[in-house]
Amino acid sequence: MTRPRTGLWLGAAVLAVLTAMAAFPGLFTSVDPDAADIDALLRPPGDGHWLGTDQNGRDLYARIVHGTRPSLLIGVGAVALALVGGTLVGVAAAQLGRFADQAIGRFLDVLLSVPGLLLVFLVVAVLGPGTGAATVGLAVGALPGFARVARAEVISLRGRAYVEAAYGFGWSRAQVVLRHVLPNALGPVLALATVSLGAMIVASSSLSFVGLGPQPPTAEWGAMLAGSRDFLALAWWPAAFPGAAITLAVLAITTVGRHLQRTVDGSTA
Repeated sequence: MTRPRTGLWLGAAVLAVLTAMAAFPGLFTSVDPDAADIDALLRPPGDGHWLGTDQNGRDLYARIVHGTRPSLLIGVGAVALALVGGTLVGVAAAQLGRFADQAIGRFLDVLLSVPGLLLVFLVVAVLGPGTGAATVGLAVGALPGFARVARAEVISLRGRAYVEAAYGFGWSRAQVVLRHVLPNALGPVLALATVSLGAMIVASSSLSFVGLGPQPPTAEWGAMLAGSRDFLALAWWPAAFPGAAITLAVLAITTVGRHLQRTVDGSTA
């Protein structure tokens, strides 16, 4: 008897809506997210402004819709970079011999010894604040985890019968890795990526909150939270709705990611 999957379907539905908002924000609102109105400062939710306005009189609903893309972009980009880079590093460590494995292992240990937030700050100090720097910084911090998972999978696969048979047929190491090892090792790495995405979105919002992400006047959920913190005594909605958007996105991504991870691990969801 299968368990109810209401949470999974709700999470998938939320992800579908967020993806549509990020790709086609104009389908959800025609209001300019950067249009300020001094006559509508901190207007509460109601007619004309579904979620109210912020401290500059900008429509919160429009800003949340248009902020979906930059809010998700840093997290998705960081996970993608960490996945590709970590997989390549992990495969290299497992396939290039003991010396390469030890050298790469020490390099990963150095990265792990530096607190993730400090590593992001170092990258931003070099590249300057913005979407690109935040993405690269988060990716560097996440890369060791992906590399270790990929390395472990490759080591477990390289002794399989079909891999030995491929070598017996005269295939080169590159051919064996690309055709047999890498495709079979990607499952756990992709599962890790889906689970890590929620944490990356929280981290990217935190960076925007302290001014290291997309710069004003770009609509971004973390930056919206930062801009509203001085007005909490006057209005709750400029902080509540961006915070709810972050929470909903992370819950949806984590729910779907956990299901995919259980599927990859061979357990029933």
